[in-house]
Amino acid sequence: MASYTVYFEPLGRREKVDSDQSLLEIARKLGINIISMCDGRGLCGGCKVQVVEGKTSPLTSKELDNLTQKEICQNYRLACQVRPLSNLKIRIPQESLSTPQRTQVEGLEIPVTPEPVVSSYELKLDPPSLSEPEGYAEVILKALKNCQRVGIEVSRQQLPRLKSLNWNIDAIVRNGELISINPPSTRKLGLAVDLGTTKIAGYIVDLEKGETLICKGMMNPQIPYGEDVITRISRAGENKKEAKKLQALVVKALNQLTKEMCAEIRANREQILDAVVVGNTAMHHLFLGLPVKQLGLSPYAPALESSIDVKAREVGLKIAPGAYVYFLPNIDGFVGSDHVAMLLTTDLAKFAGIALALDIGTNTEICLADHGKLTSVSCASGPAFEGGHIKCGMRACEGAIEKVRIFNGDVDYHTIGNGKPVGICGSGIVDAVAQLYLNGIIEGNGRERDHERVRETENGKEFVIAGEEAGCDQPVTITQRDVHEVQLAKGAISAGIQVLLEQNGLSVSDLEKIIIAGAFGSYMDVRSAIPIGMLPPLPLEHFEQIGNAAGMGAKLALISKTKRKEAEEVAKKTSYLELAAVPSFMRIFAHATCFTSEWKF
Repeated sequence: MASYTVYFEPLGRREKVDSDQSLLEIARKLGINIISMCDGRGLCGGCKVQVVEGKTSPLTSKELDNLTQKEICQNYRLACQVRPLSNLKIRIPQESLSTPQRTQVEGLEIPVTPEPVVSSYELKLDPPSLSEPEGYAEVILKALKNCQRVGIEVSRQQLPRLKSLNWNIDAIVRNGELISINPPSTRKLGLAVDLGTTKIAGYIVDLEKGETLICKGMMNPQIPYGEDVITRISRAGENKKEAKKLQALVVKALNQLTKEMCAEIRANREQILDAVVVGNTAMHHLFLGLPVKQLGLSPYAPALESSIDVKAREVGLKIAPGAYVYFLPNIDGFVGSDHVAMLLTTDLAKFAGIALALDIGTNTEICLADHGKLTSVSCASGPAFEGGHIKCGMRACEGAIEKVRIFNGDVDYHTIGNGKPVGICGSGIVDAVAQLYLNGIIEGNGRERDHERVRETENGKEFVIAGEEAGCDQPVTITQRDVHEVQLAKGAISAGIQVLLEQNGLSVSDLEKIIIAGAFGSYMDVRSAIPIGMLPPLPLEHFEQIGNAAGMGAKLALISKTKRKEAEEVAKKTSYLELAAVPSFMRIFAHATCFTSEWKF
């Protein structure tokens, strides 16, 4: 029997294997958790991989049923159906990996020439003497031709170090200001942050090489004070102490996140010379300590739309003493700088056709591009896709059901970590509701029908996904109320898309591409979102899932002055549409809450 080496990217795992093993079996042997709810029977289509190099066994009929023609042309296969016939290089798409082997900070990496806003100058200075008794700051300024001033925090904290450094330094200048003094050859690092309503993603970047050294995510500590931005706005708008508390929570979290990332790459926080933060308008305002009360009142106007540079110390961020934090511009309403960052990542303004870009989260921002004309809306999709307001809902962690399929009346599911189910996370919720609808267990209006797995409780009907095998005290179920929460969430997104199309005189058939961003958007199965009417009924080839585009855009703005300028231009040319002001919105939304793949508006 022949033996071959199979290499799996992007995880960097390889194994020498026999030719009679499927790629799914090989991956499991290596500890790579590829999703397969049908246990390798070729029914669910969840174990999709791409053959980059090498020869494999021929396509099977089950693969022809589960793969699109475009995927087949791009050498996609079902891991459970294919066997190696030579050494192989295999790429595993993010959607085929179980959540622990993905992070909620990953996204579409775009190469960009490093062009940071900070400049570095290695200097050997002549110290003050009796014949030339100059001040320390003046000694440096004399050696730097393009620097006019020294930040007060640098004077306080770093000028005394000159003597211990033997006057041999790396001077960091930003827009004519000396912001840091380091020993020669010190790493020049930058910090990019996507400040989400639910999650925070942080990235440390080598500013000279443009490389991401580490990325890490965490939950937004403001969640206990309101799962949605409206609750937080109300809290902060009525009480200044509450506003300061919400701001302090985020600052503490970012400092902790930065500290942990620096420790892992053996860096010092003072080596972080520049930072970029993006977020929706409410997160932006709360972090900067700007007034937010007006965001909760019509016409929902931001206090600040333009980009802004703020000293890191002014917002409590502990990085280089004189470093700044750059905030990308907001657009309007709740469409903030995270949306601008997504548009920067996707290059939507340059798309020569008609396309949509969605960043799905607690707040979902949607942009319609019509040959360079950009129009954006914000939809209050709520926390259902994060597991919130769902009876057995939970975050995407160990024991959460993340994929669901119903085959001939039997329920198959996949849990994060492959353990016993203890709840269900966002992607599993969408899957479950779609499967219930497609199998006739719930009607178009969302009402659950009688079924052998539907039981009556004092709170109404619920469908049992995992019964006695559940790893908790009660079964994992989808209740009638859960279905209603999904209807509202998916209805908000669907209505936002339809209003954008209607207001621009377009139809669903005009769409050439749909880009889906955000952590949940990356894990969601588009094949489940289409039949329930959450996404337009278009061929799968039209959809592209790109991960955390807001975080990627923040990194681009951090690495490149050109990209920073481009983001500001994109923000200026993007029109904002307030859904509440559109007369047809409530009619469209009411229809959009129904489960149907047919769109009428």
